[in-house]
Amino acid sequence: MKGVMFQGTSSDAGKSLIATAFCTIFRDLGYKVAPFKSQNMSNNSYVTKDGKEIGRAQGIQAEAAGVDATVYMNPILLKPRNDRRAEVVLFGKSFQSFEGREYREKFYEKGIETIETALTTLENEYDVIVVEGAGSPVEINLNDRELVNMKVAEMADVPVFLIADIERGGVFASIVGTLQLLKEEERKRVKGIIINKFRGDLSLFEDGITWIEEKTGVKVVGVIPYLHNHRIDSEDSLSIGSRFSQSDQKEIDIAVIRLPYISNYTDVEPFLFEEDVSIRFVDHANEFGNPDAVIIPGTRSTIADFKQLQNVGFDLKIKDYVKNGGTIVGICGGYQMMCSYLYDQAGSDTGQVGYQLAGLDIIPAMTTFMGTKKTIQNSGVLHANSGFPPHEVDGYEIHLGVTDVRYLENVNPLITLQNSFDGVSMDNGRIIGTYFHHFFENDAFRGEWLNHIRKKKNLPEKEFVYLRKEKAAQYSRLAEHVKKHIDLDYVVSVVETWGIECEG
Repeated sequence: MKGVMFQGTSSDAGKSLIATAFCTIFRDLGYKVAPFKSQNMSNNSYVTKDGKEIGRAQGIQAEAAGVDATVYMNPILLKPRNDRRAEVVLFGKSFQSFEGREYREKFYEKGIETIETALTTLENEYDVIVVEGAGSPVEINLNDRELVNMKVAEMADVPVFLIADIERGGVFASIVGTLQLLKEEERKRVKGIIINKFRGDLSLFEDGITWIEEKTGVKVVGVIPYLHNHRIDSEDSLSIGSRFSQSDQKEIDIAVIRLPYISNYTDVEPFLFEEDVSIRFVDHANEFGNPDAVIIPGTRSTIADFKQLQNVGFDLKIKDYVKNGGTIVGICGGYQMMCSYLYDQAGSDTGQVGYQLAGLDIIPAMTTFMGTKKTIQNSGVLHANSGFPPHEVDGYEIHLGVTDVRYLENVNPLITLQNSFDGVSMDNGRIIGTYFHHFFENDAFRGEWLNHIRKKKNLPEKEFVYLRKEKAAQYSRLAEHVKKHIDLDYVVSVVETWGIECEG
């Protein structure tokens, strides 16, 4: 197999972003490229065209590569249900839930078989596979049955480049320690080191490069400066703090409730492209302030997260905000929380069959949690009484809940679908609930919604921002940034000659 794998000395070292850059780089060099991550642990999902669920990072990397995302690009997705248990999504469909030890003991052989199938499929369809690891490849307590780092490099038989995050400190120890803890045959796969997130004068690090190469015998192929405001969707909640700076206040202030089991928070990332909008994630009621709009995002555990809001008094803060004329949007789990009642008929949300509690009671509706998850790409038209022009909108749905709405005089559907409706719009669009993830990716709707807020604040309306064009520019910007600071000829040579060298 022709490909390359990026592993990191730690989580959040920049593996996803650099893999995304190389998806674009290899595409621009004329290769047909596929991203691959064998096992992803994230509640940020991406739904493929055939209605299957994969990790969001691989969906974004497929966009950067200019290909459609498929389940073979992320065959195993782990979605945490709590601190000990996760749902296993296998080839895009819910398979089973396991606790950590149970997963290691019972799923390993199935995982190996799954990864082999995915790699074989990708090898037959693509020229180059850009493989991403997870965490660190030297988690000694886990490495005997790992499914995502050096075991995958061995299965795919690809060279490895090790990424180290200099921003967090200890970069020399992290590189040397990682390489020393690898087995000898694993170290032989590491063909280069990439120093990521560098700030300051690169010339001051030249001695550091020399030291690393002399100490490890591995070439430093690049030192990549920190890339500010790249606006490319991130993989997990570790990046929320850096992506959405609370000190960066602009004319429109949008507060996003940071739920303990938040999922698909990338639904709000389109606002990063709006020059007069700032997004801040709030954990506590005392951080709430007086925002221009509030968004309650998706969650992996609606009832557990809602009970946590109640425990800290956040539910009362939100209800008062809406009662006093505040603008609010609930997406998926956030939409469910806004209902009058939540009923776990199947026990699929709480594990307790028949569990019921009152919700925020902002929307006159009841959400019932079923046993089968709905995952689908969907599209429709904004309803005539939604408060917005009838723009076409699309998105994707991932949910166990079914919401039964009592449409009243001031309670209208949000979206007209082919044979039904989605969501709720109240008070001319001031209050919105929807199951559509990516709803704010619809440029016309997002522009209209923001202009409602601007009008309310006596600010001038703005023209719509078109995300597809902006995202394409960001992928190119990222690729050029990495190419500028890396020995690309060396990387390509390693990829092209790897199999030949091994045979020789």
